[in-house]
Amino acid sequence: MYARSFIDSLDFAQNGKQIDAEVPFAELPRLLDVLDNPQGVLQYSLHGVLDSLGNPALDVRMSGLCQLRCQRCLKGMEYAVDYESRLLLRDEAVLEALQDDNEEFDSILADAHLDVLELLEEEILLSLPIAPKHDLGACRAAVNEKMQKDDRHPFAMLEKLKRN
Repeated sequence: MYARSFIDSLDFAQNGKQIDAEVPFAELPRLLDVLDNPQGVLQYSLHGVLDSLGNPALDVRMSGLCQLRCQRCLKGMEYAVDYESRLLLRDEAVLEALQDDNEEFDSILADAHLDVLELLEEEILLSLPIAPKHDLGACRAAVNEKMQKDDRHPFAMLEKLKRN
């Protein structure tokens, strides 16, 4: 089992700390539900920063190659995780005020015991396509459907009814 990293997010950001590491996709349990195959490794970098207004934030970068399940043919397909984001650290009152204003901010709750892998897993899940599919022409199900449609004339069924 992979050792989980926990950080004090405000201290991490205010002191400009950084983590560069990797984790197997198999160690991200919520992500396993959408993966076709748990093989592969996620490389990540987490860097604490203060933005131009002095607000604490986390710069998150992730990359890796995982196997998702194509929603056309239900076979595995390679998906490149290439993610970069800045997450502002907010306290609970500020987050509630932002939600009341219906404004879109990439913000998370500042936490003295933030689980880094849980944060990474959440960000990956939010960035994945809703229904992953192979590119056109690469999916066997799409090719088979196209061949079947080309072999039949669209009015063949009507012709059978006419003869009866």
